[in-house]
This record gives sequence, structure tokens and C-alpha cells, in this order.
Amino acid sequence: MMRAWILPMLLVLSGSAVAAGRLFNGSPGTATAILLAFLALAGVSSPLIFPGSIGAEEAQRRSALDGRPVVFWRPGCKYCIRLRIRLGRGARQLHWVDIWRDPAGAAAVRAANDGNETVPTVVVAGRPHTNPDPEWVRDQLSPSA
Repeated sequence: MMRAWILPMLLVLSGSAVAAGRLFNGSPGTATAILLAFLALAGVSSPLIFPGSIGAEEAQRRSALDGRPVVFWRPGCKYCIRLRIRLGRGARQLHWVDIWRDPAGAAAVRAANDGNETVPTVVVAGRPHTNPDPEWVRDQLSPSA
């Protein structure tokens, strides 16, 4: 759990340090803009923007019952963030597995990607798709999901 917060915390601390330097140099506007940019990056890198993660086994069980895709992701991944943002509210219809929190999820991703932990990996009907187009993922959602 703590591992997922390392990048956002580093971004907040780094942004605060850079902004403080600008503030002490007499540039409060620049300091504010820098701090806001780093806070935005920390926000999108945090696990807060993603629907609650569940374990890989539970996600696969639920997917077998309801047919919804499983998304394997990790905090800080720009492609995962892009997928999440482009899916909008539809993201809540998928089953999300944070591979940094779930060793079984990380193993499933490595098995699907020649030993690499390439995310996002989206599993639809048992078939993995590495870094798919968000529109394609949206098309995989059933209207009743």
C-alpha cells in the first residue's frame, strides 16, 4: 500500500522545494504555478483517481461472472493514467488490479507480456491486450455493465 504513494509524495515534496526556491527569489506567481503543476501530477499519479483495486484472483472471478474486463495497472504509469482518464465514468465498470499491491496480478502481467510488467494490460474474455486504445476498451463494455 505504501509503495503506491511514493511517487505522489515525491512529486509533492519536489514541487514544494522548487516552488519555495522561486518564492524566495521573488516570483510568487511562478512558485504558485509550479506548485499547482506538481500537485496535479501527484494527483493523477496517486491511487485515488483509480477505482478501488482488488486482487487478481477476485478480479478474474468477478470478470467470469459479469464479463467485464480486468485492467492490470500500477500507480505512476502514464499509459494507465491516460486509459483511466479517457474511460471517464466507464472506468468504474472495469475490475482494476494494482500490480504493485498484488503479487498474483504482477505475475499475470508478466505471463501475458513475455516476463515484462507492461501495463496497462487489459484482459477481455481471458485474452490479454497490452496498452490497448481506450476507445477499444470502452467498446468492450457491455451496455448493461
